[in-house]
Amino acid sequence: MDVAALAGRAKEASRLTAVLPTETKNAVLTTLAGLIETRGKEILAANEADLVAAREAGLSAPKVARLGLTEAAVGQMAKGVRLVAALPDPVGVVTTDRKVESGLRVRRVRAPLGVIAMIYEARPGVTVDAFALCFKAGNACVLRGGKEAAGSNGALAGLVHEALAAHGAPVDALVNLSGTAREDLAMLLTLSQSIDLVIPRGGRELIELVTRTAAGRIPTIQHFQGVCHIYVDAAADVEMAVEICATAKTSAPATCNALECVLVHRDIAAAFIPPMLARFAVDGVEVRGTPTVIGLAPSGLKETVDGGNLRQAAPEDFGREFLDLIVAMRIVPGMDAAIEHIATYGSNHTEAIVSQDADAAEAFTARVQSSCVLVNASTRFNDGFSLGLGAEIGISTSKLHAYGPMGLEELTTQRWVVMGSGQTR
Repeated sequence: MDVAALAGRAKEASRLTAVLPTETKNAVLTTLAGLIETRGKEILAANEADLVAAREAGLSAPKVARLGLTEAAVGQMAKGVRLVAALPDPVGVVTTDRKVESGLRVRRVRAPLGVIAMIYEARPGVTVDAFALCFKAGNACVLRGGKEAAGSNGALAGLVHEALAAHGAPVDALVNLSGTAREDLAMLLTLSQSIDLVIPRGGRELIELVTRTAAGRIPTIQHFQGVCHIYVDAAADVEMAVEICATAKTSAPATCNALECVLVHRDIAAAFIPPMLARFAVDGVEVRGTPTVIGLAPSGLKETVDGGNLRQAAPEDFGREFLDLIVAMRIVPGMDAAIEHIATYGSNHTEAIVSQDADAAEAFTARVQSSCVLVNASTRFNDGFSLGLGAEIGISTSKLHAYGPMGLEELTTQRWVVMGSGQTR
C-alpha cells in the first residue's frame, strides 16, 4: 500500500474541505446518517465477521466487547452523525475583533487544522465519529483502526465515501488505512508534509508507539488510558458515594472514563466500605482491596477473600486501567494522601470527589489537575456529549492545544486575519 500517496490525497482533499459551505457539510452528514440506518445489516454482517475472527484469535473479552456492534449501536451511530450536523460550524467563527493603534482591524478566526490522522484500536464506532467531527470542522482525516475491526471499518468508510460523492465533496476527505501493517503505520507517522496532527487513542502500548514514532515530526495529542479515581471524603454522604462509585464502574466498565480506583478517607471508612463492598458484590464487581479495606468487609465477603468478589490488592492493581468489572480500593489518611496517590498513579484523565464539605471540594478541584475533575458526580460524565460539546473525538490527556473532551472547536486552530487601509511599517 502506498501510504504516502494516500496521505497526499488526503492533504489535497483538506484544501477543499476547509472551504466547503456549512450546508454541503451538513448534507453529507445527513446522507451518511441515512446510509448507516438503511445499510445497517451490511455493517452488522461485517462486524460479525470481525467478531468471529477476534474470538478465534483469542482476543481478550474487554476488546471483544469494544469491537462488537448491535442494532442499537448502529442506530446510535446514525443519531450521533445527525447530532454533529446540527451543531454550529466552528470554521470562520471570529473569536477576537478589535482595532489597534495603527488603525488595523485585527480578527482572530477559527480555521481547520488540515489532515488529522486518527490511530485507534477495536472500536469501529470511532470511524464514523472521527470522520463526522473532523469533516464538520473542515478537516480531512486519515483513519487507521486496528486489524480486529478492519471489516467493520471498511464497511463504514465505504458509506462515508458514498455520502461524500453524493454531494460533490472530495472522497479523500476520509482515507481508510484500517488493518494495514505496522510498517505502514510507521511510514504514516513520518509524513509531516501531509499530516498536520496525529491522535492516538487506545492502550498504553499503542499510544507510546505512536508518540515515539511521530516525535519531532508531527504534533501528537494523546488520548491516554483512563486510570480514574473517586475520593470519598470524610464529609461524604455515604448513600450518594455508594451510588456514584457503583454506577461509575458498572454503567460501561470498558470505557476510559469508568472508575478504576476508590480512595476512602479513614474517618468514613467504617461507614462507607461495608455497604460499598456489598453493592459491588451484588453488581458482580471484583474489588481488589488493601488489608484495611478487607478488614472492614461485611460478613460473608470477608470469608471469601481471594475466592470471590473480594481479593487482596497487588501493587500493580493501583495505576491500572482494568476496563472490566474490577476496581481497586484503599483507605487514605486524608485528602493530601488521596491527591498524592492520584499524582502517582493517575493518567490525567478524570477524578472525582464525593463530599458535602464545600471547602474540601474546592481544594480538591484546585489541586488535582486532571482533564476533568468532578464534585459529587460520576467520572462517566467526562464525555463530550455530557459536558455540552454535542460530540467528541476522544478525551485528550495532553495539556497542549486541547485537554479533556475534544469537540468541534478543539479540531480547529485560530489564525489572524488583519484588514488595513494602506498602513506601512
